[in-house]
Amino acid sequence: PDRGDNCDFTAVLTEDEIADLLHMREEEKVARDVYLKFYELYEKPIFTNIAQSEQKHMDAVLNLIQGYGLTDPVADKGEGEFTAAFQELYNSLVAEGSESITGAYEVGVKIEELDIADLEECKESTEVTNILRVYNNLSAASENHLNAFSSKL
Repeated sequence: PDRGDNCDFTAVLTEDEIADLLHMREEEKVARDVYLKFYELYEKPIFTNIAQSEQKHMDAVLNLIQGYGLTDPVADKGEGEFTAAFQELYNSLVAEGSESITGAYEVGVKIEELDIADLEECKESTEVTNILRVYNNLSAASENHLNAFSSKL
């Protein structure tokens, strides 16, 4: 039974559930690292504030990854470093947002829309309570971030 805590790691995860957790861990890191880069460029508080939130998301997903005994795909990756699948995404988003502050806000919108879409897909492929709880929290936060970036455009 669900005791309302995050300590129940008894579920046996499917390949899809595992792939989704690893994917979301890295996708949240892309968001965090892109926003940190934009903060360096533009010094707008929105980027550092949302980057801090993305760090919490990364931590929440890492908690699940560790709880289920999985390997963190970005354990040894510094800021701006990713597995091959995400490196290209990060590079192109940074390039796009480096052209102007408006471009950076547009990239913020794009990242949050991608996050929300991917989280919706992830939610459809799991019934594990603690995973769903994290995905729902991340999705709600991404909606807030999306609104924050959209309001700047």
